Amino acid sequence: MPVVTFAVEGRDNCVVLGDSSYVYARTEYGSFVLSTRCPHRGGPLNLAEFEPGRSRLVCPWHERATSVTKAIKAGLPAVRRGDRVTAVLPDQDGSDYTLEHRPLAPALAGCRTT
Repeated sequence: MPVVTFAVEGRDNCVVLGDSSYVYARTEYGSFVLSTRCPHRGGPLNLAEFEPGRSRLVCPWHERATSVTKAIKAGLPAVRRGDRVTAVLPDQDGSDYTLEHRPLAPALAGCRTT
């Protein structure tokens, strides 16, 4: 299992490992490493917003909701220190990882939306 350190925001805030990619999300419900792909159809969860009044992210492609609470409980082991996060990612058969930038919705970047 690869252990990867990457930026919390800005340049290199996304780890790409094989066909999977991950960003660090900060929400009012907690912080966690989030897969950028919706489990339903692969939509960009890094651009998701919260379902009004609930702790569920809504995929911007097809409006299917994904529970943040479940994502946090089943999340990848990660530790944040300053503007960096270190996470243990699922094994991808020895695949190398790359770092790149992915935009984050305000709801996932620690910003409150009204």
